[in-house]
Amino acid sequence: MYMKIIILTICVWRAFSQTEAGDKLKEMDYLDGSIVENKYLLPSINISEHSEELTNHTNEKVSVGLSRALDFYNTQLLAANWNTIKIELSEDCAKDMQTYIDGLTAGATWALKMDDASGRYSTGWFWGNQFWTGSQSLCENVSPVKGVILANGSDENRLSNVTEPLQYESYKKLLMIHSQQPQFDLGYFVLRVNINNSFTSEERILHIGLCLPDVCTNEDARVLFEETSRISQKVSLKVGAIRSRHQRYNMFEDVTFLLLCTVTAGVIVLLISGTAFDVYIQQMRKKKKTLVINCTTYSPAGNDLSETVTKLDMGTSGFYMVSGKGDDNNNGRDQASSGTETPSDAGNKYREIKLNKQFILCLLRRLVLAFSIRVNVNNIFNQSVGSDTLSVIHGLKSISIAWVILGHTCLVAFKYSDNMEYRKVVHKEFMFQTILNATFSVDTFFFTSGLLVSFLYFRANAKGKLDHPITNKISGFWSGFLHFFGLIIYRFARLTAPYLFVIGVLEVTMKWFYYNSVFEPPTLDHVNCPNYWWRNLLYINTLFPVNEMCMLWSWYLSDDTQFYIVGAVLLILAVSHFKSAAALLLLFVLSSWMTTGFIAFSNSHLPGADDPLALFDKIYDKPWTRLGPYLIGMCVGWLLFKTKCELRMNKLTVIIGWFLSSIILLALVYGLHEINLSPLAGAAYSALSHSVWALGLAWIVVACTTGYGGYVNKLLSASVLYPFSRLTYCAYLLHPIALRVMVMSMDQPLHLGKGVMPVLFLGQVVASFVLAFAVSISFEGPSVSMLRILTKLTHSQEGSR
Repeated sequence: MYMKIIILTICVWRAFSQTEAGDKLKEMDYLDGSIVENKYLLPSINISEHSEELTNHTNEKVSVGLSRALDFYNTQLLAANWNTIKIELSEDCAKDMQTYIDGLTAGATWALKMDDASGRYSTGWFWGNQFWTGSQSLCENVSPVKGVILANGSDENRLSNVTEPLQYESYKKLLMIHSQQPQFDLGYFVLRVNINNSFTSEERILHIGLCLPDVCTNEDARVLFEETSRISQKVSLKVGAIRSRHQRYNMFEDVTFLLLCTVTAGVIVLLISGTAFDVYIQQMRKKKKTLVINCTTYSPAGNDLSETVTKLDMGTSGFYMVSGKGDDNNNGRDQASSGTETPSDAGNKYREIKLNKQFILCLLRRLVLAFSIRVNVNNIFNQSVGSDTLSVIHGLKSISIAWVILGHTCLVAFKYSDNMEYRKVVHKEFMFQTILNATFSVDTFFFTSGLLVSFLYFRANAKGKLDHPITNKISGFWSGFLHFFGLIIYRFARLTAPYLFVIGVLEVTMKWFYYNSVFEPPTLDHVNCPNYWWRNLLYINTLFPVNEMCMLWSWYLSDDTQFYIVGAVLLILAVSHFKSAAALLLLFVLSSWMTTGFIAFSNSHLPGADDPLALFDKIYDKPWTRLGPYLIGMCVGWLLFKTKCELRMNKLTVIIGWFLSSIILLALVYGLHEINLSPLAGAAYSALSHSVWALGLAWIVVACTTGYGGYVNKLLSASVLYPFSRLTYCAYLLHPIALRVMVMSMDQPLHLGKGVMPVLFLGQVVASFVLAFAVSISFEGPSVSMLRILTKLTHSQEGSR
């Protein structure tokens, strides 16, 4: 008896010992190899009442892994609780889901593919993976079958020979389950799910893809997901939004898409016509036949032309060339004043009507020629610097646009990656400051814009090219106002054609991706562009909240245009009141610094520690915080004009200048690495950093244009950079669209690593410039050419009156 008690006691002790050892082993296995913060430790969780059928109706607490706690859309739960769940579904959805469950139970391939196409937790919860997308392409390629298609003819014959209704339905269902394809259409649903749990400190948002019968509604998808995801009481979830093809976007019912097609077709016709006409002109030149397209020759606006009009042998085109010079004595005017119409007067009227027709025809031909692909391609690849820029500017613009593309590539890649937290790792690396501070690239564009506007304006004014017959007839305020108005109209006409086209492309593509992509668009362009495109057209979109902005990166164009308006006022004023203009410019710069510093200090913005775009709507995109570099560029432009790009500096001055410039630029990009600023220092940095960057660039431009650039000037002035510089405007407009198309066309999120980003960046540079080239020769190049034609025309016409 005692012996039995002793043996029983030993057995019980050993059993408890093994259980405790097992529990400790499970915990050690989970914690082995890493130190986990308390907030990330997984507690033991209760299996919910919905899973009792899976645990023999026990309420036992068990230690589980992360995959158990995040086991959403559990098809095992779906099958176990189907009788309860199907009541909440629509009739058609419940019917097809029943077939799906039967297929899963029978191990049918098509059902397993559907299950495999739905997204679930795999790995990367703490690495920032919020895209459990499954595979949309797999779901779409599990092709539905119309009707009953059997493996062989004997099966079909046997089905047709079944006469009993119950036997027929049973046999049909059996064949349906074991078929290689489902008997219903499939739909892919993307659910945005808000997750609250006890093992992370903040709410998480997941994007989960489900492959379900297409007849299921969004509400059906919500019920199916929520009812099959209650495995853990430590995790609560709520479906925030659902996207599916039930909200299909039809391009052909979209006015914007139809308008884009019309414009594109019209431009293609003009490109073909312009190129064909250009080829025709080249052939005439080879045949040594002169084709005059200088329309000022035909100007009938008061010009006194000789009576000789020679018709060239150009077939039936009726293209005329006026020969001879005007009669300085203007005898016809004396005769007309007598009130008697002479034969000479009648001839003059006939000749004037004829010249009007010739002038209009010539003008139309010149405008069509502006669309010549050959001409516009030659303009892009022309190796001459051009009278409207400086050689060093080409290099600065080319490097800056590459820097902009790099920064945007990283932003988009991190947003659509399954390891978002990887950014926090590379964020600590020294060279990653190059990406974090890519915001200075935009300041380079502001600086070069201000410089060229100022330099070219003062140079044109000195040569008398700004004199216009209209403004010369009046003086004072109205002369300045008309001059100012002309500058604004010229800029608007030059920029707007490609800008509007790209806005239309963005609106249509984002609408399409919103309803067809696994991922949600990064911004609300599909909503904002149809409602607020007019703000972009007026270049005032930065004066409104960022959540209402169409084409987020267009903030630069808005600011640059507003700066151009300010600059035009200062330049017109400087011609007659230079000191007043200089004082006003200084006031603008100081006001910008003070405003930026105040906003940064009020919002406790700490550069280096905070995201550079943290205060996008308060600091980053507002014109009153970014004005400094533009005005500094204007000052440099005036300096180069006054010195005629010729300065004499001794060697010590040159060395000090290059040293200070290099230190300034490198310190701004890399100087805040692992440095924490005080609120006051952070405000000062926010206020001054952009202007200081412009000062660093100022030395580079001055040194390179005055002969002290050395190897830097050779690099920045390299002729190979000229085409890239001329395409920067269109590349800036288009590169974010190329980025979005790449990412949102994918089935799965990116997985980032050090070797991935350079490949993505180089690919985006190539894609962006290819697209920019196409848009430039179609819209930007013709717009600039036509503006030059019309500008020269107005000068010649008004000058002849």
